[in-house]
Amino acid sequence: MTNMNEIYDKMATEAMNAQKAVVSTINKKRGTAFKVEDAKPYVDAVNKMKPKGNQCKEVFDLHVNSVNTHYEVLSSLTDSVRPEDDPFVEHYQTPPILDILYEEDPAFRASVEKFIDKIGRSEALIGKESIRRYGGFYGPTCVVDFAFVPGSTSNVVNRILQKTDIPVDHKRAILSSKSWGMNTSYGIGAKFQMAIENGKTPSEAIKEEIEMLQMVYDSPMAAQSKLMDEAGHISFDVKKYMSEYKNRMKKTVKAAMDADVFYGNIVTVPAYGVGDVAHHISQSMFNMTKDDVVMAVINAVTEVMDGTMNNAMGKFKDEYSPLTIATDAAAAATTKILWMDGFTTMMVLDLLVKRYHNLVLNNPTRGAAAELHNVDFIDLIEKGERIIDHKPRGMGGMVQGIPVDLKPIEKNEVLNNPQRYTYPACAITVRFSALMRLADFPCLLTSEPVTATMMTNIIALHKTEPHSPARTCKFCAANYFDYKCKYCNWTEAV
Repeated sequence: MTNMNEIYDKMATEAMNAQKAVVSTINKKRGTAFKVEDAKPYVDAVNKMKPKGNQCKEVFDLHVNSVNTHYEVLSSLTDSVRPEDDPFVEHYQTPPILDILYEEDPAFRASVEKFIDKIGRSEALIGKESIRRYGGFYGPTCVVDFAFVPGSTSNVVNRILQKTDIPVDHKRAILSSKSWGMNTSYGIGAKFQMAIENGKTPSEAIKEEIEMLQMVYDSPMAAQSKLMDEAGHISFDVKKYMSEYKNRMKKTVKAAMDADVFYGNIVTVPAYGVGDVAHHISQSMFNMTKDDVVMAVINAVTEVMDGTMNNAMGKFKDEYSPLTIATDAAAAATTKILWMDGFTTMMVLDLLVKRYHNLVLNNPTRGAAAELHNVDFIDLIEKGERIIDHKPRGMGGMVQGIPVDLKPIEKNEVLNNPQRYTYPACAITVRFSALMRLADFPCLLTSEPVTATMMTNIIALHKTEPHSPARTCKFCAANYFDYKCKYCNWTEAV
């Protein structure tokens, strides 16, 4: 019988292999022209992921086969992806997966149709939430989040599902599909915002919003194609991608259904691992990391994670422990770098929250997801400050009894010589300015490759349980200034 500690250590190794494959590729390719084939080292790392002990093989297949299918289909359609199109590459998986579930399980499709009907009869709720998003009522928020947060699509979907008379497992699957399962690129309020700015009446705008939300669930592949046409996507044929992806993944999805994998996990697992191909390893990333200090931050945070995880081997408490230690170590590392320039978390929270409210006034046509990564970043550094601050204010640099290994930051040649990257006598904001670049793109600090790999391992141990969105308070950092706890509904998750 497999010792559970062996599984926990395996989880840590697989997760860090994914992170290091991405980061090493960026180190080699930064500043060059991105090609889809540049992501092959990450695909190779994913192909080393294997179930162990009582982990469900079909869950791993959902992850591994999806990444391979994504890489192969994308490679057949294009050599590269332009920066403007790369955020969407992880939004083409859940729509085909949902279509497969609809075809294979008429009862689930019937539940979705009841939910779609309920969306049409939720005008007051959808109208109120769309207006609040448009006007910046909630402050900086994640329109599509992996945990509940006021102003998010999941928040609204959850409230509509509460009043929909369908099986609870179907409710949870529908909710998961617009959370970690990224069912289309749509976020609540986007159509309303566009309609208002184009001169429509509020009632017309709400009607358009409801119709779009219904389409997202009724015909997700067509909805995603429509959204990409409106966004001006030109890098490859998204309809061909989704059609081919669906055909190739059908066998894997049916096997997961036969293995009694919860539908919420089936719609989730295939989506969250593919973003490293043409999004985290991408032209936008290669451009951003041309800056030596930005690259040094990513490298140092990765090395802190790696060193801390090595220290934790054999000491993980349970299957959630590797994820907690890895992400907490990354948060601690990022905040440590912030502190090196004399900035505190509260200073940055104040800056970005005030900036957001001014952004709303100056740019009412802002993208629906514009501030979501700023929110990820401020949540990250706030958590990091709680970890590295001295006791009793903080945890004294410890996570679950494991010391966070900050030596890679202390020894980093670039981070400890900011004078080489600005006017030398006044080099007091260099590291902070690099962090502000990463505040718009913190995916390797939070870290998404690590989180995706860990979650597949966790779900493989609990295949019948819902895992997205996270049913916990995510301790929203922006909540310090825009106090909005009463508008969250994580305690009422379906």
